[in-house]
Amino acid sequence: MTRDEALELALGLPDTSAAPHFDRTAVKVAKGRIFATFSADGHDMNVKLTPDEQPIYVDSAPDLLGAIPNAWGRQGWTQLKLAAADRSLVEALLTAAWRGAAPQPAPRRRRQG
Repeated sequence: MTRDEALELALGLPDTSAAPHFDRTAVKVAKGRIFATFSADGHDMNVKLTPDEQPIYVDSAPDLLGAIPNAWGRQGWTQLKLAAADRSLVEALLTAAWRGAAPQPAPRRRRQG
């Protein structure tokens, strides 16, 4: 998959926008939470998974995925080699990352009475 194809998938999720982020392009949800970044050279995409989700995805495709080797990686940030990735894996990663970053609806108050 190309960087542009993956970026298009990310921007197809609800309430998302792209913005420069250091030497990368970040994709954010409403309220500015970043859930994915794309390298300028198009080689990789980083996504913010939960620390529980990260090993499940990495174990499913260890040749394509890995935790970023620093404190960000311990928080769930995971790198994907885009060129060898298929659409279904990219969609699954982006959706999981988006769900973790998207604002959660306020809980409904129970009526008493």
